[in-house]
Amino acid sequence: MNTTAFTTTQEYEDAVTGWWRTGISRIRPGEILLRGYPVEDLIGEVSFADAIWLMLCGDLPAPGQRRLLEAALVAAVDHGPQAPSIAAARMAATCGLGLNNAVATGVNLLGDVHGGAGQQCMRLLADLDEAASRGADLDAAAEQLVADHRTSGAHIPGFGHRFHPRDPRRDPLLALVEDAVARDEVPGWALRAGTALERALARGRSRPVPMNIDGATAVVYSELGFPPELGRGLFVLARSVGILSHAWEEKSAGTRIKGPIPRPLLPDYNGPAHRDLPDGDPAYSQRP
Repeated sequence: MNTTAFTTTQEYEDAVTGWWRTGISRIRPGEILLRGYPVEDLIGEVSFADAIWLMLCGDLPAPGQRRLLEAALVAAVDHGPQAPSIAAARMAATCGLGLNNAVATGVNLLGDVHGGAGQQCMRLLADLDEAASRGADLDAAAEQLVADHRTSGAHIPGFGHRFHPRDPRRDPLLALVEDAVARDEVPGWALRAGTALERALARGRSRPVPMNIDGATAVVYSELGFPPELGRGLFVLARSVGILSHAWEEKSAGTRIKGPIPRPLLPDYNGPAHRDLPDGDPAYSQRP
């Protein structure tokens, strides 16, 4: 920082203390305020989901908001070692890394392909809602969106599952959203958009393509007013719980250096067969 830019000591001090200006927390000797609430007043009185809402949104949630947020967080905590983020954390834990490094390894695998579908689905729901606000028929807009994705070879994020014929987390989450809509706790636009996409995806198919966890939580987080990028952040926050528990389980077992498949099994090889170096080529002759 160029101190010559300030004419007084106070201007310099204000610039320094304002460098990381924040409306989230005030930390002073003997004082911790979170969005204005003393932390000692929050401890034992609010849930972790309440604290998440407070930190992200600026105040404590209403009961309906708390119920939906907590349900979405619980639904996304884990999906077993077949999830790459979980497997990577477990492998990292067997390689002598600290628990924090193992968790970071798993979290860092949550990108656009594995972990990003919820954020992408939230954008699609917002696009459908915008089309409906301009007077378009929601089902027609959903069918057009599905047709456009099929033409381009892209899949619709948040629907279908490689493992579950019907994701068991879909129904309870959407039932909670339906209840919240009936109570006027959330507007219902994302639920309408999501179910319109389900109907569009099911047309012309012998089996439906229901929402998965990404689609269902996209509906929840959209109804709660979170932007798509923060929706992904909330998924990462929830899945970190599963990553932590799996990393701890693997670390506690004491096994060393577990690879992606059991040791007796070797990956298939489809390269050239065993071959020798060319005869007579001085470049490959043994040195004396």
